[in-house]
Parts: sequence; structure tokens; C-alpha cells
Amino acid sequence: MDIASLAGIVLGLVMVVFGIISSGGVAAFGNFIDVPSVIITIGGSLSSTLAANKLPDFINGLKGMGLIFKENTQDPGEIIKSIIDMSNVARKEGLLALEEAANNIEDPFLKKGIMLVVDGTDPELVRGILETDMMCLQERHKTTISFWDKWGEMGPAWGMIGTLVGLVNMLKNLSDSSTIGPSMAVALLTTLYGSLIANWITNPVASKLKVNDSLEVTMREVTVEGLLSIQAGENPRVIEEKLKSFLAPSQRDSVGASGGGGEE
Repeated sequence: MDIASLAGIVLGLVMVVFGIISSGGVAAFGNFIDVPSVIITIGGSLSSTLAANKLPDFINGLKGMGLIFKENTQDPGEIIKSIIDMSNVARKEGLLALEEAANNIEDPFLKKGIMLVVDGTDPELVRGILETDMMCLQERHKTTISFWDKWGEMGPAWGMIGTLVGLVNMLKNLSDSSTIGPSMAVALLTTLYGSLIANWITNPVASKLKVNDSLEVTMREVTVEGLLSIQAGENPRVIEEKLKSFLAPSQRDSVGASGGGGEE
């Protein structure tokens, strides 16, 4: 589990609760709960988000919430090490020897690329097939991310709509001055709820999904370049140095530490 996402959401809730209680005591917490305001803000923003998406995309978007809590077990450094090992095998035993190595690989993208190389597919066609696969992946990710961006956009908007509804009701009953304060407080709650939707939930989720998308795309770019380098018969040391350029400088030293790229 990705502790950062869980910790961030929990801490955000703690900060809000602390702010309410510290300024008005535990009894003040009830002042911030209003069912009609919740229905207007959450229900209204979700209805707009639904209208902006196809139903399957809407459902998949909601499921995307779970993705931010999953730890990404794939590591670009490990993929580079695997490619370097395969380059050594191909250099010693030929490209056909990679077919056996592919049987032990769980990553379907890497496995597909290896089989294309083993089958003797033209390098440009290999690149085209893998980049098309990568582009389709990004489009799927983009659809899920846009769901959360749209919900984050609609949350504050519907919060304002709820506030306007409350203000209209308040102004219709100005004859009773004792109701003005409570009515104004309820009207402002929808704005609060809308801000919470955007800043506590939807924007962080969208940002985390973008981070995960960037990492997965980087790993696939590493895979494409590595496989094409193996197919071209490049020296494992050259492949290692080429692929290490995808990593941050602090990560590069660990890739060749096992000596995988030094064999020829």
C-alpha cells in the first residue's frame, strides 16, 4: 500500500476536525453537518461529472480511487537490469535464446516486445507496435484522470450553487432576524463541502494518478529503447549507459552494481 496517499487523506481530515474543535469545542462539530448541503454538493457535482463522461468511464473513474493506494512494484532500475541481462544472453547465444527467457517474465509489455524481437520483426515495426500500445495506455489513464479533474472542477461550482440556494431562502425570510445567522451558516456549508471535495479528495487523487502514469510511461520507454538496442546488437555496456539516462543521477550507480552490464 502507498502510505503517502493514505496518510495525506487521513491527515487532511484530522486538520479539518482539529480546526473545528479547537475553535468551538466538540459541540461545534454538529454545526458543520447538514444533510441537504451534502446532497446538493456531492450529488450535484457527481451528476455533472456523470453527464460529462460515458457510463463505463464514470464507473472506471470511481474505481481509480483505489489505484492511489496501490504501491507500484515496478522499478525502472530493475527493468534496466533485466534488459542488460537479456542483452548479455542475446550477445552470447543469439536473439532466439530470449524466447526461453520471456517465459519467466510477468510484464506483458516486455514479454510482447521480446517475442516481436525474437520473431525477427523489423525494428521500426517493433517500435511502432510498442509505442501504439503505450499511447493507448496513456489514453486510458487520461480518461480516468479527467474524471477526477472534472469532479474537482464541479465540486466548488455546486458548492456555490448550494450557497446561492441558501441565500435565496434566507432573503425570503428576512422578517425573522433570528433565522438570518443560522440560514447564512447553512448556506456557506455547501461552499465548504465543495472546497473539501476539490482540495481534500479529487485534486490529490488526480495528481497521484498523473504521477503513476508518468512512472509507467517511463518504464515502457525504457523497455522500448532497451529491446531495440538488443535487436540492433549493441554492446551491453552501451545499452546500460543509454538506459541509465532515464534515471535520476542518484539512482544510476545502483543499476550496474551487480556487474550485469559488464559481461560481454
